[in-house]
Amino acid sequence: MKVLFIGGTGIISSACAERALSQGMEVWLLNRGRSPRHTQPPDGARLLTADASDRVALEAALGAHRFDAVVDFIAYVPGDVERGIAVFGPRTRQYVFVSSASAYQKPPAHWLITESTPLANPYWQYSRDKIACEERLMAEHRTNGFPVTIIRPSLTYGLSQIPVAIGSWMRPYTIVDRMRRGARVLVPGDGTSLWTVTWNGDFARGLVGLLGLPAALGHAFHITSDEVLTWDQIYASVAEAAGVVPRLVHVPSDLLAALDPAMEGSLLGDKARSAVFDNTKIKRFVPDFVAKTPFAQGIRRTLAWFDADAARCQIDDEANADWDRMLAAYDKAWPAYR
Repeated sequence: MKVLFIGGTGIISSACAERALSQGMEVWLLNRGRSPRHTQPPDGARLLTADASDRVALEAALGAHRFDAVVDFIAYVPGDVERGIAVFGPRTRQYVFVSSASAYQKPPAHWLITESTPLANPYWQYSRDKIACEERLMAEHRTNGFPVTIIRPSLTYGLSQIPVAIGSWMRPYTIVDRMRRGARVLVPGDGTSLWTVTWNGDFARGLVGLLGLPAALGHAFHITSDEVLTWDQIYASVAEAAGVVPRLVHVPSDLLAALDPAMEGSLLGDKARSAVFDNTKIKRFVPDFVAKTPFAQGIRRTLAWFDADAARCQIDDEANADWDRMLAAYDKAWPAYR
């Protein structure tokens, strides 16, 4: 099977490329060739270099290539999938659009999320754009038979990412540094919201199992761990892996969003809400799918990876300053807490 991953060096896509290679697939990656050192393409993958947002450059790089499946990790707005329809319609038997579980109804009307849970997120434009992409692709599938499969990841991590509710995505070690130097750490709400974090290798088992599967066309799937943890438990596992006891400060999510409006989407539109997923559908289509990595085990691997190289342990000074500012505002609002 010949598969193209658009992206291919991110936290999720790199694991999927490695999984596809391990299954004997012919793996191609298309990206701009600017990946950081720690996200280099896996051995055995073949490379195409182009900016996927530039249709002329994209078609030039693709040339006469045809694929059994194309997995698009970097389509975010309807214009991106319009280009995908035009460019890949003649070139693939399956176009896999990587959406987001944040597209599901917020707040949810029912605690258990299935693929039939409505899509609606009034808090986050990113999620609304993903919903619009899904709707456009499904309309093309119904009208013209476009071979789309939709994947909705939730919070997925690997060696190079530390999944917390309030952290630095680009410099994730920042939260560990705070814990290790005894600084206080923000947790939204009272820390009891339920959440699901998924090891990228486990996610890849599900996604790659759908590739080349005709029955998956026209369907949407989320792929997550079955382990459900509170945010306090997640932070506690990070701290244990870091060898410290954390100083957690529980702050209402509404207050956090008011103090930093940029947080509204990721908190009120995602992580402040409980997220428990029913994985029955992916297990029905991919019978060997199972998430094997408990968070306590996965986060130990992640911290070991960071600790193995000081160059990986970069600190986000701007994020630290923002968090300290929010903590100071909270102290002022509730001085008895301090």
